[in-house]
This record gives sequence, C-alpha cells and structure tokens, in this order.
Amino acid sequence: MASILHLEDIIKSYFLGKQELRVLKGISMDIFKNDYVALMGPSGSGKSTLMNILGCLDSPSSGKYVLNGKDVSGMHDDELAAVRNKEIGFVFQQFNLLPRLTAAENVALPLVYAGVSKKERIERAEEVLHKVRLEDRMHHKPNELSGGQCQRVAIARALINNPAIILADEPTGNLDSKTSHEIMEILGKIHSEGNTVVLVTHEEDISLFAHRIIRLKDGMIETDIVNANPSIIL
Repeated sequence: MASILHLEDIIKSYFLGKQELRVLKGISMDIFKNDYVALMGPSGSGKSTLMNILGCLDSPSSGKYVLNGKDVSGMHDDELAAVRNKEIGFVFQQFNLLPRLTAAENVALPLVYAGVSKKERIERAEEVLHKVRLEDRMHHKPNELSGGQCQRVAIARALINNPAIILADEPTGNLDSKTSHEIMEILGKIHSEGNTVVLVTHEEDISLFAHRIIRLKDGMIETDIVNANPSIIL
C-alpha cells in the first residue's frame, strides 16, 4: 500500500549563534490512506516541530518528506503554500476563524484562494457544514457560536478542499470534556468515511480514539503502536 505521508530520516535543527540545536533526530515513518494516528510527546519532544513539517509550515534541515506522491522536502515557500491549500486540511486549537466572516464564509475561504466560483464555494460550504451538523448556523459569525461550534466550523473548513490528510493540532485543547467528545465523534465519522487523520495531542484519553499512537521523545520516535481497541463515542 502506498503511503500518504513518507518521512525518511528527517532532521530539523535550529541555530543559536553557532550552536546547533537538533530538535528532530532522524524521524522515519509512513502514514497510509485512512490511517487515524495520534502523535504524542511531552514538551520538548519535537512534537510541534514534526507537526509543522507534516503540515508544510516548515521544511526539514535534511531528510526526505513525500506527501501524496510529491517530494516536498526542498520546496520553496510559495510551492509549500500551494501544497498546503490542496493537500492538507488544518484544524487548530485556537480555531483561527476570521471574526467578520460567517461560518459559511470561513469554511469557503480556501476555495477563494483556489479560484473556485462563488456559486460552487457556497454549495461546497453548505455540504461540509451539513457533515459537521452546523447547517443551521452557517450564517452566524464566530462570536455567535460556542467553542464547540467554532471547532466544527474549523473542521468543515479543513474538509472543503477534499485534502489528502486532516491534520488536527490539539483540537480539543480549549474545550470542556463533553464538547471534546463531540469533536472526537465528528473526527471519528470523518475517518470512517475514508479520510486520513493525524491528531496531535498531549491528552491520553483523546489519543485513545486513534487507531495508531506514535510517541516522540527527545526528537525521536519512542514507540509506534496499533491501538487495537480505539475509544468509541456511545
């Protein structure tokens, strides 16, 4: 089976003057179509740096990263931006919604950058908002929505371009336990429909919804295990 994400000996270093700080120390892994992976690790493990590389927000110092058949390791910023918009759907802890836009307009924003017509943007935004059960809130602005509803808008926005992968960075970090479970139910449904989901989290109970758990320590993969009994929302 071909991988959606292929990382080969990824190293990421930062320099403080002449001193090298190596954050990632040779990460190699594959994530396959319809995988549901939780990335975990304590502060300083390299989890955030790896997430930035997976999301094409940063480039490795060395090593190879192939995303959906494209080697993105040495791409320039404008090339990476195009890949991000087409191949990756982001869900952030802080939602990152534009306050003056409605839910539907926020969801449709990636399609504006992709040059899609207004009619098609509206139709596709309505379709994905229906998937996250927010069709009755599509004309509301973020300040008129709860935290859980804002996160559902963010998930819908992540789905709008039919990306190769959904990358969710601490998606429940600002939510109470009940709302967190509602968000995990939606991510589980998205996965069950054939999407590839990578969840970055520090919460053990949230990681147990994933089907595979990768733990980082000191810039290296410590364990990569299959979760044989993922949590299910009843």
